[in-house]
Amino acid sequence: MTHPNLTGNPNAAAGHVTNHNHAQCLHEAMATAARLCQERGVQLTPIRQQILALIWSDHKAVKAYDLLDRIKPLQSSAKPATVYRALDFLIEQGLIHRIESLNAFIGCTCPAHQHELLLLICKQCNEVEERSAPDVMRSLTAEIKHANFIAQNKAIEIHGVCNKCVQQNEKP
Repeated sequence: MTHPNLTGNPNAAAGHVTNHNHAQCLHEAMATAARLCQERGVQLTPIRQQILALIWSDHKAVKAYDLLDRIKPLQSSAKPATVYRALDFLIEQGLIHRIESLNAFIGCTCPAHQHELLLLICKQCNEVEERSAPDVMRSLTAEIKHANFIAQNKAIEIHGVCNKCVQQNEKP
């Protein structure tokens, strides 16, 4: 796996390597979000920042009610609607993705570009890797066009076991 790319390169793979510097990863995600929101003329409010930071706390999908539990110590008045409004904003700005099959959320590794998703979801460690998969997406686009179907968004979610977990399972 490679380091998440927050610089806006839609062809970079997400995930992380064993020597992954997650503090730097989190810092880049937050700085990119602040910059993009400023460029777009939208507000990344403190609650939105906190929710985004909680989502980026690792590379695992997180559910809205888990976010609510995590935000309560920081914002005692937070309600489900507070979290859902923040999530809606973060999705609208392309800063996070909703993983439909898990009803959960993950930070977007290339928020500067609107893009299609190939998400690899490990059923053992629950980490999610975002991939651009241009060949897959071109084939999918061609098939959709052939069907005369108008797609509103494209996301492919694949559940399996990541390389890190495969290697850990093979150790004696």
